[in-house]
Amino acid sequence: MNLVILWTDALLFALMLCLASLVWASYRLEHLRRPWRRVIRSRPAMVAAVILLAFSATGLVDSIHFRQGNNGEVSSLLDRWLTPFRTRVEKTYSAPLATHLYSRQFLQLPDGRTVWTRPRLKFAGAHLDDPQDKWSDIARIALTGAGKGLAVWLGLFVFVAMARKGRPPETLPWITVALTAAVLITGTCALYALNLEYHVFGTDKVGEDVLYQSIKSIRTGLVLGTLTTLVMLPFAIGLGVLAGYFRGWVDDLIQYLYTTLNSIPGVLLIAAAILMIQVYMATHADRFTSLAVRADLRLFFLCLILGITSWTGLCRLLRAETLKLREMEYVQAARALGVGHFRILLRHIVPNLFHIVLISVVLDFSGLVLAEAVLSYVNIGVDPTTYSWGNMINSARLELARDPIVWWTLAAAFLFMFTFVLAANLFSDAVRDAFDPRRVED
Repeated sequence: MNLVILWTDALLFALMLCLASLVWASYRLEHLRRPWRRVIRSRPAMVAAVILLAFSATGLVDSIHFRQGNNGEVSSLLDRWLTPFRTRVEKTYSAPLATHLYSRQFLQLPDGRTVWTRPRLKFAGAHLDDPQDKWSDIARIALTGAGKGLAVWLGLFVFVAMARKGRPPETLPWITVALTAAVLITGTCALYALNLEYHVFGTDKVGEDVLYQSIKSIRTGLVLGTLTTLVMLPFAIGLGVLAGYFRGWVDDLIQYLYTTLNSIPGVLLIAAAILMIQVYMATHADRFTSLAVRADLRLFFLCLILGITSWTGLCRLLRAETLKLREMEYVQAARALGVGHFRILLRHIVPNLFHIVLISVVLDFSGLVLAEAVLSYVNIGVDPTTYSWGNMINSARLELARDPIVWWTLAAAFLFMFTFVLAANLFSDAVRDAFDPRRVED
């Protein structure tokens, strides 16, 4: 078993390292620590932060990849943990928590008769002698799993309480955080226990577990929301600050650049980039022997092209703010004392733009997650073999036209994506209010 580092894995962990450095810098500097205190005093923001932390941890675990042997397929650490979900494949569609297939088939009985009925599933509910006992069995399994999750939460709660013993009270709403963590941990354990015996969100056309697909899609949403931001920020900050500070022909050139880029439909640029990647991989097939490597390269370039086409809005904001900051007294004093332009930019201009950058990043994150769903729906998003909420919604387009309707794939994708985006929006609203310079200090 060999460790494999994909492009998106390396960039994602590099971004996490940058975020850890940002947290450390915010803790050391009072002018950054003060607005973050407002964020952690907000109960909705802390509920959203716990949910986002759970999604981020899932995505990071899914970004640790291994290869069995030299020519084996690449799989992640999360795949190994969810092996029972991945290997329990039914024949075709089954409804959530069902014990029989969703569609009727001809079934030959032991006495030789052929009947038109719904066959029993191969794995879900196979331990039951009588399917009529399903609901009592589901309640028993769910309560047992929730009990184990509650025990885990109590252990963590006692550990944190002992670690904080004797420390002065802080503004963090610990009760809210603890209750949110309790709901998440107990719910996750109950869901895991149930899905070992049933398919909580049913199965798709080829019998694959829909809950497994939804969990695997978390990494795709996380990668698109974070790596696209990593690509976008250098363009937005660098060009926006240069245009606002130097003005003149530099400003004209940068304005012409982002005006021209804005005039080109972004969907066309994305489609062209994805087509070029597909042609490159087809002509160099010997370099992409693994499906995971091919899908990861397409995801990486999708993040790249989304970042290149989405920096113009933030660039405009930073240009306008820099035009105002360059006329402030402390900047003019530094210029009069002979301080170099780039030192002024690094010491006086860019730090005072931090609140705009942070607000824009957290607000754009949820939009980028939703953009993947739209792009995959029109078949120019991630690779079809990649698990993503967009691909799930795209496959549900035909399933909704069936009779009877197969609704659970769309419902599962909607539930996970809605929770992720709602948590990101709630947290970003709190960050926006905290870093707004016009807000009166508490």
